[in-house]
Amino acid sequence: MAGPPRHPPPHDSPHRVVALVRPPQSTFELGCAADVFGTRRPGLPAHYDFRVCTPHPGPVRTTAGYDMLVTAGLAALEAADTVVIPGWTPADAPLAPAVRRALRRAHTRGARLVSICSGAFALAQTGLLDGRRATTHWSLAAALTERFPRVEVDPDVLYIDHGDLATSAGAAAGVDLCLHLVRSDHGAAHAARIARHMVMPPHREGGQAQYAAPPPADRLAPTLAMDQSLAPLLEWVGGRLSAPVSVEDMAGRLRISSRTLARRFADQLGTSPGQWLLGRRITAARALLEETDLPVEAIALRVGLSSATNFRRRFQQALHTTPAAYRRAFRIRRTGQGAGRP
Repeated sequence: MAGPPRHPPPHDSPHRVVALVRPPQSTFELGCAADVFGTRRPGLPAHYDFRVCTPHPGPVRTTAGYDMLVTAGLAALEAADTVVIPGWTPADAPLAPAVRRALRRAHTRGARLVSICSGAFALAQTGLLDGRRATTHWSLAAALTERFPRVEVDPDVLYIDHGDLATSAGAAAGVDLCLHLVRSDHGAAHAARIARHMVMPPHREGGQAQYAAPPPADRLAPTLAMDQSLAPLLEWVGGRLSAPVSVEDMAGRLRISSRTLARRFADQLGTSPGQWLLGRRITAARALLEETDLPVEAIALRVGLSSATNFRRRFQQALHTTPAAYRRAFRIRRTGQGAGRP
């Protein structure tokens, strides 16, 4: 789901995020981007400069029944480092030629283009998603596939990040994607601080298959559904990352076979137990690299990766960089924040 880590502009140049809106604009999808990128929080550096534009400046009707005044036009995209399309209502609405040209010019210039929920339909109309994986709300995935057969639609994930293009599933998955982009730009610790202010998990587990409505015949009885939920196991493992917890230990905790555990992980989280556990260990390691001076050997033990050699290999495979390079990039970026920054 994640692309390679991106490097934001220098610390004295805030990353410019511009949301492109049109009537009727969904207020929630816009709010996802605005809260992550635009809200100033006490004690946290303001890495982003957030603004909103529209093809025809003036009052923009919203899906919530009120108008909002947007004064910036498409020219705002010319200076954007990231362009967010926070929904596209209705999903089959055509993309105006001027908007298409502006989005493609921004991409060519090096801006990152991001869609939330039905915004993937607008992004697909630029042609930039052709031959690439993308996602959208689970209820719109079939329509996106039918209308844009050259786009590889994955309806199961919360978001997909290619580095230059990123798409998210429906509604609240926009928060997941935006926090992921912050994590890629400024590290796991900074993203976790923002999530904490939002009273959100810094990273939700699994894909959107767990939220899609199943056919009535497939619904589990409430008691059985609670019995098969992985939530208690995930919490148990999360508090024991430094321990050598294995897939067999996880299955034993639930008193089921490893095969049944794998099936439940695939159904509920869209991944395998081993991959989920490794992801948690890597996330914990990133925070320790950013926030502590612990040597790699100590971090490896704290996150349950047994040795520095194994830790370096797993980290390189997951993030395409070394622990040392990651620490240099993000610790320099944090300590380089000037006192005069907003």
